[in-house]
Amino acid sequence: MPNSKASRMSDSIITLSNHNQLTMEQILLMWRQEHEEETVQQLVRQYCLETTSDDIRKKGMEFLYMNGFYDDLQQLIDKNKSLSNPSNQKWAEVYQLTLDRKQKRYRDEEILRRIKTMKTEEPELECLLEFIKVTIYYGRFAYGELGNILEKQQQLFDQIRDGYLLKFFRDRLYHNLFVYYLVRNEVIMARKYAFRVLTRIANPKTKISLHINLALSYLFDTYDQGMYHLTEARKIARNEDMPHIVNIIEQHNIPFLSAHFKKVDGVTSTDKSEQAHIEIAKGNYARAEAILQEIEINSPFKLYYLGMAKQDKRILLQSYSYFIEKRSDYFFSRLPLSAVQRMGGSGTP
Repeated sequence: MPNSKASRMSDSIITLSNHNQLTMEQILLMWRQEHEEETVQQLVRQYCLETTSDDIRKKGMEFLYMNGFYDDLQQLIDKNKSLSNPSNQKWAEVYQLTLDRKQKRYRDEEILRRIKTMKTEEPELECLLEFIKVTIYYGRFAYGELGNILEKQQQLFDQIRDGYLLKFFRDRLYHNLFVYYLVRNEVIMARKYAFRVLTRIANPKTKISLHINLALSYLFDTYDQGMYHLTEARKIARNEDMPHIVNIIEQHNIPFLSAHFKKVDGVTSTDKSEQAHIEIAKGNYARAEAILQEIEINSPFKLYYLGMAKQDKRILLQSYSYFIEKRSDYFFSRLPLSAVQRMGGSGTP
């Protein structure tokens, strides 16, 4: 006997396939009246691949991308590429670039070069191209370049009338604004955007990322609140069978937060820099310095650890300058600056 739930889902999709005039918003509203959200997600996922509506074929790519259904997204991109509608072909091209960047198929320089060659008068596609630029700048820690892009995105939103797309675009923007305001050291504003996104999204990887960054936002406040968000991130990663992400949380994020607050009883790490951080928290500076000699000091965090291990204000101020000058990161720059102040320095670079 066929699964009755699957049969009902299939019937729902077949029924809607005969109503191509319906918008995605209307379809979601109908299904949410009949099904739980998890079922709705699977219905929409399947409908995006089976619909004959050119409009939903375009906008369904955003649904698949934002919910992490990347294999399905590639299928839908290929379908849009094969259509005769020039708009669908252009949307497919932009989402192909989005997916290529996400899966690191090309170097950032190549992605940016291809963005410059793309011409479109559709504000939705302009938004999507700006989002790709933002993710590249984030990956490079080039936070100082983001202000103008984020402002431009908000202006483009005013030209978009589709509420379904705007919902996803706002989620993307809020996620970006969270990180942007955090590195600008506007922590309250940053958290406001993070909590907005958390209540609106279903993608587990995005939720994990938000919880990890929210945990770090409490670095200068409370250990317990930070650990709450890391525990939530780890819980989601375990539920979704993401052992790699669980490992990152357990070997990097938890040791980092624990060492910062000097709560390191039973805390270990396979990461050399975090091993040194743990030894610093215990007051074992010589041991921390010996560990750091085994690795390349190639980040402002590792420079901060080295300055702490040597109790050297000069190195700590180098770390501060690295955070500010190369990353425009005013939040984490507080780490070395606070250390200098605790050593009796003025804290003025």
